[in-house]
Amino acid sequence: MKCAAAAYPLDPLTRFADFEAKITAWVAEAADRGAEIAIFPEYGAMELAHLAGPSVAADLEGSLRAVSDIWPEADALFSRLAVQHGLALLAPSAPIFDQDYGLRPVNRACIYGVQGRIGHQDKQIMTRFEREIWHVQSGGPLQVFDLGDLRVGVLICYDAEFPLLARALVEAGVDLLLVPSCTDSGAGYWRVRVGAMARALEGQCAVLQSPTVGQVAWSPAVDENHGAAAIYGPAEAGFCDNGVFAEGAMNKPGWVMADIDLGRLRDLRQNGTVLTRRDWPESAARTALVPQVKDLP
Repeated sequence: MKCAAAAYPLDPLTRFADFEAKITAWVAEAADRGAEIAIFPEYGAMELAHLAGPSVAADLEGSLRAVSDIWPEADALFSRLAVQHGLALLAPSAPIFDQDYGLRPVNRACIYGVQGRIGHQDKQIMTRFEREIWHVQSGGPLQVFDLGDLRVGVLICYDAEFPLLARALVEAGVDLLLVPSCTDSGAGYWRVRVGAMARALEGQCAVLQSPTVGQVAWSPAVDENHGAAAIYGPAEAGFCDNGVFAEGAMNKPGWVMADIDLGRLRDLRQNGTVLTRRDWPESAARTALVPQVKDLP
């Protein structure tokens, strides 16, 4: 399976037609290069805020609501493109005000297959900025998405730093984890990257990381963006020695692509040099033997 992860820059677009043209070109390029699944980053949809005007885009709360309001049009666009090009897409995540989860937005990434929209994944654990400034909520639970004979899970940025979230998806049979990210520093990018690579190692699965990149002076929400798109796998001799199938240059926009042999990936879980996916329960059982320490400072 050929996979594609976008390092995606945000632009000050003024009409929805401009957004449509931009996304259409990006998806067409991925499809023309043979991608069967392509993913966009966390909060990549924040460029939609500029459609409501510079003053709205410059206001944090106003920009969140503007993106949520116009998202149904973007949702329909991604659905059409997935069907048109016959590939699976993870759209850039967006702040969505969903009445089912109260008065504050969730951070939601929608996924599409060759038949159109399949569903969505809400971010599970918020960063400090989301929690304390944006007041973003956790939304719905983890989901597993079936794409033919492939099962996919989504861990949005910070979620990739929590092993138990990935473990729940691995235990549900996921082969591919999608990690859209948005980080405002090199350190933030490396935290998510190290988490993504660790999840690939532990779960003996493939992981796609797609970041926002570039400076966005007109948005207080996503003003600085650092990262590199990459595709990771388990470190296994003759398969993916260093755990990196493919990676792009830091802060360079564009697609990063790699072919992943799903059959061989699954075989590693039975016949690999190590069997981390199989042996996980053993590690959990051993933690019960750690003595309880009281009166910690």
